[in-house]
Amino acid sequence: MEKRILGKTGLEISAFAFGGIVVRDTPQAEADRIVIEAIEHGINYFDVAPSYGNAQNILGPAIAPHRSRIYLACKTEKRTRDEAQAALEESFKLLHTDYFDVYQLHGVEPNDVDTILGKNGALEVLVDAKKKGLVRNIGLTTHHDSVALKLMATGVFDTLLFPINWACWIKNGLGQEALKEAARQNMGRVAIKGLAKWAKEPKEDGFPKCWYRPIFDDPELAELALRFTMTQNVHTAVSPGDVRMLRLGISIVEKYNGTVPALSKAELDELTRRARLVEHTVFAPAA
Repeated sequence: MEKRILGKTGLEISAFAFGGIVVRDTPQAEADRIVIEAIEHGINYFDVAPSYGNAQNILGPAIAPHRSRIYLACKTEKRTRDEAQAALEESFKLLHTDYFDVYQLHGVEPNDVDTILGKNGALEVLVDAKKKGLVRNIGLTTHHDSVALKLMATGVFDTLLFPINWACWIKNGLGQEALKEAARQNMGRVAIKGLAKWAKEPKEDGFPKCWYRPIFDDPELAELALRFTMTQNVHTAVSPGDVRMLRLGISIVEKYNGTVPALSKAELDELTRRARLVEHTVFAPAA
């Protein structure tokens, strides 16, 4: 498994990462085996959040025996100091750890920014936790370029987690401004939705832990899409929330035995052609 340095954090992480929602609603013994399988394939970056159902409850015991060998990233959707502090403490308990390598503000929307940055906002908790060594690095996650730019302007964040998806990038430019600024600040850059195809139809239930339709039945597109994401100046791409997609991503990365190559002009032309056929991308144009 290719390893990359996560920007200013200095962490040497796997180029493909474990999305913690993979183990949601999974029997503990099976989750334990999935985690071991991922580690055996070289994955050492695990990302989870309280909003992923019971994923923390299950992932905690699964990673506990391996904690010193992995990097653990968690998140909070809380926007005020008191709520974020309580969420941090609860995540420590459920995940059987006393520190996070990365702790992130999760899914920040435009109307959250003032609360987060204001007096008694959630950012105060992250900054204090970093000073105390409870959180090694501070991150943010959002689906909006404008939000990412506003938060990155504070200069306090170490990582950015953002959707870097082939169709959204090609059709809408989503992520281009945010990724450029994150790179300028040498922030760690974590991509999501690399294996997303398009918005899920209401009655689709083949992948209940993915709210979008993943690229599962088209190996050529899956490889092009993931390689596109992984070579957009990011450090890692997080797996979709399904063990089948985790394994598919691993197989694509391992195919190249070291370094995932950028797309050739012909491959990029083909991906662009396919993107133009997508009527409803996973996310709307950058905002």
